[in-house]
Amino acid sequence: MELYFRDNFFNAGYTEIMDDNQEQAGHLDLKSLFGSSLDVFGTAGLICSGRFGMLSNRWDVTSADGRHLGVLRARMSFFSKRYEYDAGPRGIYEVSAPAFSQEYDVTGMGGRTVASFRRTSGWFSSGAFVLSNESEQLDTYELIAVVMGVHAINKRRNSAAT
Repeated sequence: MELYFRDNFFNAGYTEIMDDNQEQAGHLDLKSLFGSSLDVFGTAGLICSGRFGMLSNRWDVTSADGRHLGVLRARMSFFSKRYEYDAGPRGIYEVSAPAFSQEYDVTGMGGRTVASFRRTSGWFSSGAFVLSNESEQLDTYELIAVVMGVHAINKRRNSAAT
């Protein structure tokens, strides 16, 4: 199943999560105009949250009850975009894309692709994404928080470079 979701231009407010039948499957609550934090809601309520740690470039993902689910970090790479999502006992996953591509793969410990996502919006618009999850270990809504973390890290890098 594919899910579609997007960022807002000012990083604040609610945006819908839609399934491939264009039915609402939840929503994102983008918390702040000046920071990068969000809550991911399914149809039954809050599922998880994502935010940068205090004075760090690590994106922390927590469950609705505050339990730590994982942490996303950017990895140094010259010819590709690479990130690492450490989901604790559920494994370490690599999130990667070729240098100028907007199509990412999430691979597990054995190199098996467990999920993929791509940016569907243009360069000058707020980020819109489609996610396909085949993982048995990672929840689709948790992966939405990871995708938005990749997006937030990229936005931080771009603003620091200007």
